[in-house]
Formats: sequence, C-alpha cells, structure tokens
Amino acid sequence: KIGVRLFVYTDVDRDGTLTGPNIQHYQKLLAALKDAHVIASGGIQSADDLKTLKRLGLAGAIVGKAYYSGRVSLD
Repeated sequence: KIGVRLFVYTDVDRDGTLTGPNIQHYQKLLAALKDAHVIASGGIQSADDLKTLKRLGLAGAIVGKAYYSGRVSLD
C-alpha cells in the first residue's frame, strides 16, 4: 500500500544450508505480492534451483554458500 515494489526475502530456516529453496513458500509469496518483484535468498544449492526460481517468476536470487563452495559458478 505504500508503494514498495521490490522485496528481498531470505528464508532464514534454509539460509546457508544448501538444501534448496522452499519452492512452495515462494509460490505463496508471489501469489500474495502480485504487483511486486521478489528476490529469493536462502538454501540455493545448484544452478537447477536458480532455473526453477526463474520459472516461478522471481526477479532474482542471492547465491552465497553455493557459490563459495563451488556448487554454482558465474558461468
């Protein structure tokens, strides 16, 4: 209602765990925030996770531990 159009959402239960993002949770979040963009963070373990988040319609993702551990590269 105040005009926020971009959210960075960190799933703190999955952050740093390399267990994969909570896809069902992001689906619910996107349905609730129809007029906003969401950047996902927490649990990402692979490039496949990034592709799945993109298909859901997320605006982006923050990749931390997966990058530093070599599971996801910039390529």
